[in-house]
Amino acid sequence: MTTLDKAIQPPTQVRANRALRTVGLSLAYIILTLGLFMTLVPFIYVILSSFKTSLEIIKVPPSLLPEQWTTQNYLTIFNDPKIPLLRFYGNSLFVTVARVAITLFTSSFAGYVFAKYRFRGRDVLFTFILATLMIPFQVIMIPAYLILVSMGLIDTLWGLVIPSLVDAFGIFMMKQFIEGIPNELLDAARIDGTGEFRIYWRIVLPQLGAPLAALGVFTFIATWNDYLWPLIVITTHERRTLPLLLSWYSNQHGSNPALTLTAAVFVMFPVLIVYSFFQRYIVQGVTLTGFK
Repeated sequence: MTTLDKAIQPPTQVRANRALRTVGLSLAYIILTLGLFMTLVPFIYVILSSFKTSLEIIKVPPSLLPEQWTTQNYLTIFNDPKIPLLRFYGNSLFVTVARVAITLFTSSFAGYVFAKYRFRGRDVLFTFILATLMIPFQVIMIPAYLILVSMGLIDTLWGLVIPSLVDAFGIFMMKQFIEGIPNELLDAARIDGTGEFRIYWRIVLPQLGAPLAALGVFTFIATWNDYLWPLIVITTHERRTLPLLLSWYSNQHGSNPALTLTAAVFVMFPVLIVYSFFQRYIVQGVTLTGFK
């Protein structure tokens, strides 16, 4: 329909089109609201249940709000000598920060090489890296474990970091964005005598703020919530990360759901904080990477 046809539409047709658009928007908002409600209810229930007693949690029918608010669950976990929370938080924080920092560096540097350099076998190597995305971690879990045994890194925090030094998805994501950086900008730096690594560090890296933030949040969430690999590598109680703590605490206090849900709050709270602060960078980074 041309602009002239739209201009000469009868008023009845114009009102009908507006009504259809209003109905469509209203339906979209209803669906999004229902999706938001279904997503948030489990988190809200866990947080509110941490202020309940176990008897109140298991009663039928269940209630969303606590009938009698209590902080005893938090005090019990804080004062439990078997749960040094600061140590467990420190373990998870060390592993997460190390993996995020190393992943951001290796992904951005490899993405820069694949995007801006031409060398024999580049496309084949990049295809091979992308193919690793289709291989489940369970397939390489045993070889990775044997490698750590030979390196003497079993039951160490570095054993949780080293197998994730290179992220195929991160390399792909960085490459897609770096391809949009003008080659003339890099050539001008080379003419001025700038070294290749300095070009990457001083010119390319500062332009990757949004995708780096998005990749950092993805890596943070995946590492913080990782359970299977730490379960295999870590054998000492003091070196456990928070997901292992939650599983252990659930086994120790399975008859007390209030304490288990309170421990879950300690595990998910940092993730919610990080996601809340960096949400806009995730959307911006993924969108820009797709456009590039």
